[in-house]
Amino acid sequence: MSMRIKLGAAFMAAALAGAAFAQAPATQPARIRGEIVSHDGETLKVHRRSGDTVSIDVKPAAKVSAVKAIQLSDIKPGTFVGTAATTGTDGKLTATEVVVFPESARGTGEGHYAWDLGPKSTMTNANVDSVVQSTNGRDLTLSYKGGSNVVTVPPNVPVVTFTPAAQSDLTPGKKVFVVATPASQGTYVAQRVVVEKEGVAPPM
Repeated sequence: MSMRIKLGAAFMAAALAGAAFAQAPATQPARIRGEIVSHDGETLKVHRRSGDTVSIDVKPAAKVSAVKAIQLSDIKPGTFVGTAATTGTDGKLTATEVVVFPESARGTGEGHYAWDLGPKSTMTNANVDSVVQSTNGRDLTLSYKGGSNVVTVPPNVPVVTFTPAAQSDLTPGKKVFVVATPASQGTYVAQRVVVEKEGVAPPM
């Protein structure tokens, strides 16, 4: 694996994990999901799923990456993954997406915590202890420092891993996931950007 891919994967792991933890509302990173309206110089305008359009300052040093689709069967015991999931009325977790981290990113953001993809959404970054075929897909037994849980991954859920991208990939119409710091007058400063590439949109 090239150093470029390792670095891209490492920052993506941090994007998923580090963004979930904030010390104070004033410094809490924002997770912005939407579609690129324009990219002019260092200004990226994104139409968010919530319906508004925001301006994001993307410095040359900002990390940009993409994801590529892989198969659910690629998830094996010993893999380190991050999975967003919803909690059912029975307390069971059902995945809405799974990101497979390379070995170089193992342990980043390890744990189970709230996520903002929807009501009762969580994120688990953990080691896969076992994979069992079930009637609803595959059941992943995940372990992390301080706990463990079982997440069911339905066959139609996006499963991705990381691939390099550049600011030249930030073109109008592309889907993006941005971790950014709120700035003045409703603008943001990008820490990390995950952009759609080759038809694969960031599912996180």
